[in-house]
Amino acid sequence: MMRWTEAGQDRSAIWRSALGAPPPERVVVADDRMNAATAYRLACEGTALLWRGDFHNARQLLSAMGRRCKPAAPGSGFHRHRQAQFQRARTLGMLLIPYDAGHVVPLPRAPDVREACAEVFGPTAPPGVGQLRELLGLIGAHEWRRKGVYVPALGAAIHPHHGVFSPIRGEYVDLVAEAPLPAGELAFDIGTGTGVLAAVLARRGVRHVVATDLDQRAVDCAEDNLARLGLDDQVEIVRADLFPPGRASLVVCNPPWLPAKPVSPLDHAVYDPGGRMLHGFLDGLAEHLEPAGEGWLVLSDLAEHLGLRSRADLLATFERAGLRVAGRLDVAPRHNRAKDAADPLHAARAAEVTSLWRLTR
Repeated sequence: MMRWTEAGQDRSAIWRSALGAPPPERVVVADDRMNAATAYRLACEGTALLWRGDFHNARQLLSAMGRRCKPAAPGSGFHRHRQAQFQRARTLGMLLIPYDAGHVVPLPRAPDVREACAEVFGPTAPPGVGQLRELLGLIGAHEWRRKGVYVPALGAAIHPHHGVFSPIRGEYVDLVAEAPLPAGELAFDIGTGTGVLAAVLARRGVRHVVATDLDQRAVDCAEDNLARLGLDDQVEIVRADLFPPGRASLVVCNPPWLPAKPVSPLDHAVYDPGGRMLHGFLDGLAEHLEPAGEGWLVLSDLAEHLGLRSRADLLATFERAGLRVAGRLDVAPRHNRAKDAADPLHAARAAEVTSLWRLTR
């Protein structure tokens, strides 16, 4: 519950957060008379603003607050960049909006967000309060899910759900589409997410693919995508932590690329604290491979350029896990941030290479 005082009355409402943000402890009511400087100062001090004015004015205020958030300076390093990102998210998360029952936002000029919210919170919901920034994210995720992301390697679109990493960086998908397939009829896709790599393997002719993920949102998303593609008879989606039972001729994993602590559920697609998933995959790979099978590790070297992991450490992990490198395919990034000199991590992004490591027992 979130509690505040309004018009001299103690008020409370259910706190709504799809990303698990905690409710603010201090809340003031704000409307169209609030200027950006005051809003930003209050937010930085940890005071949330419950908006009672025009919805579009709230969006403009949020943008103005965002322009006041200071990014990390170019070349300042990964940890300062993460600190600046966290502070920005915390500050902008202080602008709140009310919800009536049924996912209705009771503000002038508010959009109809019922469908977007129902995809995340379920078809019904009581009145509540949540972050405007998160609602805008839900709206954006709904559009991604509705329109889909075209994947050239599939010749079709993948429809990401909220909270599931979207395959917008297609180079890693292309690696899986191009690597020579080992002989065999069974493949595992570990940490399937949207199901995109499982779909690529199925389209390439692998007779049966078992795709796993620990997150129920990803399981639901992958099932939806494989059904859309007509591959649900060929690909089995299983909720599991890493491996399903048995051995396969091919085991594929695209773990989060950076061994750092996530600060929200969405971060889990990018940040792997302590390299848990990476090490779990490598340590268990040999016992889940057929004798002549291959494990494909799809991994960026961005962590190496940021000083978070060394190439020597990665190779030593292969050796300790009883694995041999049979080959490697590399691809340079194609996203715009690799060319953006103003990005705080530009040097690392410009040097980044994504690799598909072919590992055998």
